[in-house]
Amino acid sequence: MPRSNRGFVVSVPARSWGVLIVLCGAIFLEGIDVAMLNVALPSIRADLGLSTGMLSGVVSAYVLGYGGFMLLGGRAADLLGRRRMFLFWLVVFLAFSGLGGFATEGWMLLLARFVTGVAAAFMTPAGLSLITTTFPEGRQRNRALLIYAGTAAGGFALGLVIGGLLTGFGWRWVFFAPVLLSLVILLAAIPLLKEPAGGRPPVQGFDVAGALSITGAMMLLAYGVVRLEHPADGWPLTVAAFAGGLALVAVFVAIERRSASPLVRLGLFRSAPLVRANLMAALLTASFFGFQFLITLYLQELRGWSTIQTGLALLAAAADVVLAPTLTPWLVNRFGNAKVVLGGLLSGLLAYALFLGVGLDWAYAAMLPSMLLIGLMFAFVYGPLTIVATDGIAEHEQGLAGGLINSSFQFGAALGLSMVTAVNVAALGTATGAAAGLEAMRTALAVPVAATLLAAIISITGLLRTRATTQPSEDRVPLNA
Repeated sequence: MPRSNRGFVVSVPARSWGVLIVLCGAIFLEGIDVAMLNVALPSIRADLGLSTGMLSGVVSAYVLGYGGFMLLGGRAADLLGRRRMFLFWLVVFLAFSGLGGFATEGWMLLLARFVTGVAAAFMTPAGLSLITTTFPEGRQRNRALLIYAGTAAGGFALGLVIGGLLTGFGWRWVFFAPVLLSLVILLAAIPLLKEPAGGRPPVQGFDVAGALSITGAMMLLAYGVVRLEHPADGWPLTVAAFAGGLALVAVFVAIERRSASPLVRLGLFRSAPLVRANLMAALLTASFFGFQFLITLYLQELRGWSTIQTGLALLAAAADVVLAPTLTPWLVNRFGNAKVVLGGLLSGLLAYALFLGVGLDWAYAAMLPSMLLIGLMFAFVYGPLTIVATDGIAEHEQGLAGGLINSSFQFGAALGLSMVTAVNVAALGTATGAAAGLEAMRTALAVPVAATLLAAIISITGLLRTRATTQPSEDRVPLNA
């Protein structure tokens, strides 16, 4: 197969790139959907008269649906057909996003967001596994995954700007806009997507007990993470949620060991690179979403910036949309995933450290270096981790691998938000005023700093192990991050 001087495969069928564009559109849709809603929450509360608890529940409902069903969604793609799962749940996503736009009561928003989260939990790993089974393993797949990951990260950043603009016309457009985008993606996906030949094993039995136990475990763990945002509501229920979730994980492991047709092959977790990639994925999104929450709090509540101004301020962090498909593939080919990931994490660590000295009179120029460094972090870490998490996995388990890495990204985001909220509230206490708010925010910035530092340590461990045990070949870069 011919290769360019830079080592990338250039003879890529046009249809394969068409598939990639469709699937990038879907992951971009999922990213902007989450970000746009966060910007619109104050307007939703003012219009519908929702309590703070109900408003928080609107966000939590999506997390519960997404986190609870992600592993099941990934395995369902392997067993029931990736194309079928992607198209069906894209239609569900479209329908319930529209329902949210017509909501007149809080319960309608809760239902819409929960089912939208479930739809994303099935659609996202199906889409990722369609990429990994459409593009052959190696540099061609790596480049496709880096483009896909850059699009996903860009959706989170651009969603803030788009959400701010749409909220200006009315918060309901935050729900209607994804309907229009979903419809375009659906019409393009139907003729383009094909079920990979030989990629779907015969279904010899469905592990119902395993599916119920892991879904229950994931939902309880997600609920426990969400409750960390509200320490004043009582720790017993939070502890009970985590304990129940961990107990169900133990039940799930016992079931899988004895099942003739396990939902998840436990041997998958013997892959040290896969485990490290998933841990770093959770820490990456924990740091980013925690920081995003704090910077939004700083700009809007302490500085009085509008939602549009805040979104534009964060736009520099979306530099990964350009860097991920251009610079990152060259760096991965030249230095390998491990070094690129470490470089990205160190960029993020520097970004958060620079922001520790933030003041109430900071000009945007003082914030810009942190925003740009965060863009570098996402460009250099998100995509390569996705490559590591799916590399070397059998084709009939690509959906499961996709579900695992997306679960890690999702749980990390929820954990980061919850931790910075809890630390910020505890540090603020009963104090009031901008100075107290700034000091509490600086304290909470320790969360993204610590998360990124831990991820960097894990990355260094993987890099040292890679040096000791592997040597890169001529045609493939080392993938053990």
